Amino acid sequence: MIKKTLYFGNPVYLSLRNAQLVIKLPGVEKVEDLPESFKKQAEVTKPIEDIGVVVLDNKQITVTSGVLEALIENNCAVITCDSKSMPVGLLLPLCGNTTQNERFREQLDASLPLKKQLWQQTIQAKINNQASVLKDCMAEEVKCMRVWATDVRSGDSDNLEARAAAYYWKNLFADIKGFTRDREGIPPNNLLNYGYAILRAVVARGLVTSGLLPTLGIHHHNRYNAYCLADDIMEPYRPYVDELVFSLVQEYGENLELTKEVKARLLTIPTLEVVIGGKRSPLMIAVGQTTASLYKCFSGELRRIVYPER
Repeated sequence: MIKKTLYFGNPVYLSLRNAQLVIKLPGVEKVEDLPESFKKQAEVTKPIEDIGVVVLDNKQITVTSGVLEALIENNCAVITCDSKSMPVGLLLPLCGNTTQNERFREQLDASLPLKKQLWQQTIQAKINNQASVLKDCMAEEVKCMRVWATDVRSGDSDNLEARAAAYYWKNLFADIKGFTRDREGIPPNNLLNYGYAILRAVVARGLVTSGLLPTLGIHHHNRYNAYCLADDIMEPYRPYVDELVFSLVQEYGENLELTKEVKARLLTIPTLEVVIGGKRSPLMIAVGQTTASLYKCFSGELRRIVYPER
């Protein structure tokens, strides 16, 4: 079942009733001259089990502890945003799988050669997906990137990821003067940052659901990063965000701001259609297949991570 993404950008009161999320506009019931029909519309309920991601983007949102408990028990990722509407916090379950302790041990015991092979597969998938995005956006085949993907060795010892990235970003937004991929750079970097934050939350949620530690990466190992593994596994999924941002630039122009309409489009990332295992699937479902296959690689059941292919 496709999980829903709920975004809250205005003051709202979130509570729990009969395993349902109750969404209520604050203060409406106190206004006497409002028609009853409007008051009823000011309260909406959503089944907790249908929710996959919740984005809280207003300082006047009130959330009961019962709501947080119910969301976490249903493996929902809760994202909080700062004053610039950029995601800054992520709340995930402490226990997302019934055999979590066993899975942690298998992840911790993974050998260095295995992790290097998994990183090789990850970068090959990422570069191939980047090449497909360039082909779709520029209407021409990018043979050099296909060659680089084929040439990636164990652990990406030649750092072909960086070579491909330099070529990719130079060409994807070639019409935008002065564009480089930089978190603090000019638009559409702001859209890419927002989209990647949503993607990161979806991947971290999938890892927890599969009983894995999002902190312990197969390549990323920054001591201050609590989501190293999520940053590893999301790499082949980044091009899907890039293509969405490219389409937004084509539609709205290059000086894009994070307006309500733009954020609404970026919040469709969990439901973007991808092809994985030869079948079409929403991105969030595909991420679950990827993280499940990653665990099977750690346990010795598989030798390859299942990634989407464009």
